[in-house]
Amino acid sequence: MKAWVRPAAALFGIGFGANQFSPLMVVYREQGHYSATAVAAFFGVYVLGLAPGLLVGGPASDRWGRRRVLLPATVLAIPASAVLVLGAVSEPLLYAGRLLFGVSMGVAMAVATTWVKELSDDGGGARRAALALTLGFGVGPLVGGLLAQYAPLPMVLPYLVHVLVMVPVVCGLRRGAETVTPTPGRSLWRDLRVPAAAHPRFRRLVLPAAPWVFGAVALSYAVQPTLLSPSVGDRGLLVATGITVVSLAVGFGAQSVARVIDRHSEHATSLIGIGLTIAGTLTAALVAATASIPVAFAGAVLLGAGYGFVLLAGLQEVQRIAAPEHLAGLTAVFYSLTYVGFLLPVLLSALTGLAGYPVLLLGLAAVQALCLVLVRVGARRSAADAPLHPLTPAVECDVSAAARARR
Repeated sequence: MKAWVRPAAALFGIGFGANQFSPLMVVYREQGHYSATAVAAFFGVYVLGLAPGLLVGGPASDRWGRRRVLLPATVLAIPASAVLVLGAVSEPLLYAGRLLFGVSMGVAMAVATTWVKELSDDGGGARRAALALTLGFGVGPLVGGLLAQYAPLPMVLPYLVHVLVMVPVVCGLRRGAETVTPTPGRSLWRDLRVPAAAHPRFRRLVLPAAPWVFGAVALSYAVQPTLLSPSVGDRGLLVATGITVVSLAVGFGAQSVARVIDRHSEHATSLIGIGLTIAGTLTAALVAATASIPVAFAGAVLLGAGYGFVLLAGLQEVQRIAAPEHLAGLTAVFYSLTYVGFLLPVLLSALTGLAGYPVLLLGLAAVQALCLVLVRVGARRSAADAPLHPLTPAVECDVSAAARARR
């Protein structure tokens, strides 16, 4: 077995468990009888664990070693699933399980992607890490959704399957080849500081666009299934699963196109991505008014493409800004900002007392349009700026630069 397979398997396994919750939101609404706002909050609380995991995981693994940090985070995914099993009868446990998954996923993105690249001698580590996590993000919802639709115990069995998946992953990771010599005297607090986050290009080009990365897919597979509830009948779970898989698949493919565009114009990718997200949000507003399944899948394509473009643009810009010793930290800051978008479903649900989804989504599209203008103005102002660091090789996928090693 190649050495990189073990940390790559951790990315797959944790991604599998973290994202299988997306289609199961339908089950919690229909069979668990939780309100739409509560289910959206279950989805969004994940961010509260993920952000600190991202920001602390990389520096901690630089200090104590990759395996010592990633192994506990990978093990944590097992009790996270177990807690979600118990959450079928307890709302607080659903929050706790999702929070645990956020911590596990954040550390994995910060550590495992770097470890895979360090263990790949042929330069293909970024692509392997990206593929592992992307497969986990896609296969988890597919398997979880199908089990919940056709197997017994829909709020229990998907998580038990995930636990079975994680057992060999944890056993393999215990034998992972360490690539870092622990330095206990190293200042973790110093490593947590990311001065590049104050760079004008980050504030002008990255900050206004970042929330729409996962905001786009959250709108697609966390909000749209709710909008379709009047028309899907007993197919709600299958439709939600399909929307999730389509969004992620299109997002993955869109990054290859975005990478080509970025080589010719470093600002066009972000502008196109936000434009696609606006189009997808307007399509979701149409879904809210019509409850049309075909229109929802069209929205999934547009929002998935917007996700891929904006993510690629942000990661490329981060690499232009950051010097090598700050790249991992700035990438973690960027990802933390992108995951803010996962809070959109709970925000929209909470505001439905003031206006319906069609109006709220139109308002959201207006906010996105404002961000598009800010990025456009920022691109003009930054045109003459010299980058702090030359662009490193093209980003492979949504997780390819999640946490580069500070070598």
